[in-house]
Amino acid sequence: MIDNLLISSTETTPEVNFYASQNKALMRGESYPENAAEFYARVIEWLTNYVENMKEDDLFDFLLHLTYFNSSSSKVLLDIFDLLDEAGENGNKIVIHWLYDKGNETLQEYGEEFQEDFENVEFLLEEV
Repeated sequence: MIDNLLISSTETTPEVNFYASQNKALMRGESYPENAAEFYARVIEWLTNYVENMKEDDLFDFLLHLTYFNSSSSKVLLDIFDLLDEAGENGNKIVIHWLYDKGNETLQEYGEEFQEDFENVEFLLEEV
């Protein structure tokens, strides 16, 4: 059984709520940690373990509502999406909900760019 991963938000890092038993994950807030690789290491480790234990046809919902992220966080997001895309390629249904605030065209455009890069996940852009 995979434990949940719960990380409280800080001024520079997002809230992380990953619930294995519910097949859901939520990350929200701002992401500009001094060392993105260090902060996200636990997130990547959890997702890697989760994906390796998915059964074919499992559904995983990943809600992502970042109001700001820096370039090093963007690189980690690509790594996360690559991992999820690979799970989708293996027959799992992965849905990424890219949530962005109404009128935030920059984050909408980032979501559109990410959406174009991944074929094996359902990437939904959702204005909130």
